[in-house]
This record gives sequence, structure tokens and C-alpha cells, in this order.
Amino acid sequence: MAAIDVVATVRPGRGARLVAVAVIAVLGTAGSLLLPQDFLTSYSNFLFLVLYFLTPWTAVNLVDFYLVRRGDYAIFEIFKPHGIYGSWNRRGLVAYAVGFLAMVPFFSTVLYTGPVAQALGGADISMFIGLPVAGVLYWILTRDLDLTEERRIAAAEADELEVPGAALEAGNPE
Repeated sequence: MAAIDVVATVRPGRGARLVAVAVIAVLGTAGSLLLPQDFLTSYSNFLFLVLYFLTPWTAVNLVDFYLVRRGDYAIFEIFKPHGIYGSWNRRGLVAYAVGFLAMVPFFSTVLYTGPVAQALGGADISMFIGLPVAGVLYWILTRDLDLTEERRIAAAEADELEVPGAALEAGNPE
């Protein structure tokens, strides 16, 4: 439901939750019935695919947190589709796509082995390529990013978020 909510608004009522659980149960059962005899190899291949997709995403997130915004986020704005962050971070998506594509020649799985991985005797060093490519590209693409308004909003939110915590510390639960 969360994945669908990115594209179209979903009201998570009882009916929607029941449909989601039923769909997941059917897909999970079908998937388990279709599993090959050598489950561990298939599972290992699945984990590699997940790792391939997560590597550039991790790079973009780490660079954004530690180098670009230095941990200063306007938290409430993250949940607003038309807020200061918008629905999509184009710079992040470009860095992610380029990082992922840079990894492809280095993939080494049963399903596909890239030309560089073949030349390396099947060694898979794709993560060592995708992580820096995506991270450095994202850092370059965000060098001209003006964070003044974002930092102002984050500071105002921080003050707003501190008030309830300060009240609790003072013994006033209101």
C-alpha cells in the first residue's frame, strides 16, 4: 500500500488492508510453489540483485546526509509532496541511475555476467564501482543547491519539536 501511495493516494481502511494481505499471501504462496530445487542458489541470486539496487541508493543517501545537508532536514517537509523537497529528487535519481548503470559491466551472477567481471574471472566488484560513482556524482550535482530556505524551515521545526520535549523534562506533560 505504501508503494502504491507514492503514485496514487490510498486510504488504508480495513478493506484495503485485507486486499493487500490477500494479494501478498497469493503472491507469496505462488512464489514458494515456483521455487527451484536449489533454493540457496536462487536466494543468493536474489540477494545479489537486491544489493545491486541498494548500492547506488545507499551512496546517494549517505552523501546527502553527511556531505550535502549535514543532517539538517526539514522533517515535516519530507511528507509534503509539494513541499521544499518535492515528490522526486531529480539529482538523486540521476546519480542513482548512472551509478547503477556503471555497475552493470561488473555484475557477476548466474543470470548475467558483465564483460569486466568475465575478464576478472567472475569476480564481482560492482559495489566498489556503483557506490563511489553514485556518491561522487550526487555530490557534484548538489554543489549548486541553495539550502538557505531548507535550513531556515529545519531550524523552525527543530524549535517546534523541542518544545514538547522540554515540557516533559520540566515535569509538565502538556
